[in-house]
Amino acid sequence: MAIDDGAMARLSGAYKRYGVVTALDGLDLDVRKGELLAVLGPNGAGKSTAIALLLGLQQPDSGEALLFGTSPHDLTARRGVGVMMQEVALADALRVHDHIAMTQAYYPDPLSLDEAIALAGVEKIASRPYAKLSGGQKRQAQFALAICGRPRLLFLDEPTTGLDLTARETMWATLRRLVEGGTSIVLTTHYIEEAEALADRVVVMAKGRRVAEGTVQEMRALVVRKRVDCVTPLSLAAIEAWPGVTAAARDGPRVTITTTDAEGAVRRLLDADPALSDLEVRRAGLSEAFAELTQEPAP
Repeated sequence: MAIDDGAMARLSGAYKRYGVVTALDGLDLDVRKGELLAVLGPNGAGKSTAIALLLGLQQPDSGEALLFGTSPHDLTARRGVGVMMQEVALADALRVHDHIAMTQAYYPDPLSLDEAIALAGVEKIASRPYAKLSGGQKRQAQFALAICGRPRLLFLDEPTTGLDLTARETMWATLRRLVEGGTSIVLTTHYIEEAEALADRVVVMAKGRRVAEGTVQEMRALVVRKRVDCVTPLSLAAIEAWPGVTAAARDGPRVTITTTDAEGAVRRLLDADPALSDLEVRRAGLSEAFAELTQEPAP
């Protein structure tokens, strides 16, 4: 069965259970050519299980998993994939460039060693033994292994965990370059701002199902709540009692109100505080969309 609609990988009606726990409940998921797909969901939503099925690490109890239109166990298909998982064990004594060179050998058309090191931004740690790296540096080294084979499809499971701001921005820049070059990327992340900054498409999962799908803008549009920011001495308790207000928080003199009735909240603010200043109203972001769609607090 060949994929002929631009999809690089697909789950169709995938079910997976572990004893009495249902990890995937008839999940349909596709990864399209040349996109960065962010898969979001609370812990236990089934994200890692979905990735494991697409990689052939597990089998669905029912349904189908396809990688480049064939079985995820097909060697040719597997050679088109790069992977960066959360839990990785590498030889401590080997230097980073040795790990990259070994990984390149599994691929038919890998990047050169220098290209892989430069693209991953690991020049400063390339000659260091893996055991001597910090947690964030180990993640950077693992990223180099994931991309060194010039994969057509890249799976990244929480790739920027432990990275400092500079390293995270470097990785983001590399991901954008890869997508521009035609690589498809599946990203699972707990950093909502990461999905907001990078994703062409977002899939939100909860309890083993897909509960929403679309662009970041489309995900925001699903949320009826808006945020009202202003500077006011009004008490949070009074604001939270207003109709439509779901939350209120203070940061110094500035108050942020989340509400389903932004216009009503603004009118009440102006009536209660004639000296109100620095007023701003905006649609809730992807973080609020995540919370509303999954009925979970945003990570």
